[in-house]
Amino acid sequence: MDAASVAFLREVLSTTRWVERTRELGASLRSTRTPGGLLLVGTPRVEPWHLAAHLDDEARMSGLAQLAPTLVRWSPPPDAAPHLAVGIDRIEAARRGETLFVVAEDKAPVPLLERVDDARRTGATILALDGGDPELEGLAHDALAVPFQDGLFTFDAAQHLVSMAAGEGQRSSGRLIDRLARLAERITGPRVSD
Repeated sequence: MDAASVAFLREVLSTTRWVERTRELGASLRSTRTPGGLLLVGTPRVEPWHLAAHLDDEARMSGLAQLAPTLVRWSPPPDAAPHLAVGIDRIEAARRGETLFVVAEDKAPVPLLERVDDARRTGATILALDGGDPELEGLAHDALAVPFQDGLFTFDAAQHLVSMAAGEGQRSSGRLIDRLARLAERITGPRVSD
């Protein structure tokens, strides 16, 4: 889903509570203090690769380096590149000022819940995007539950809306057209007026 599609989805959902909730979760993601301090983890079955890529894009476009996530993987292969080799034990090292963002459409397994609880006890901020998991939501400081439905607001759509909201911030330059103009300028150089 490209930025224009996400903007269109926002317009379609503007009369619902979903747009505001994704903006609130995006604001919570922006509160991560340092680059590398946003830990993104899924379940052993589904790693949030797609969301990691979108957050990385938002970090670049918004200038908010703390949005570039550290993808935490359950079983990274031994020959994985360093940025793809961060194992689940990284959650045990989470501390105050870091954010653990759990993305789990299915129920979070007990080993994940135990690690999330440990990270919360050491001071990490816990955020969750889930399919309606009361145990995970009970551990999270902020959670957005996306129940299974056939409508426009799907789990995939929620990930797109949250990642875009994370890059926007409170400034007026967060408008889609302004962000696209800044991106175009980075690629082609500044516009010269006649």
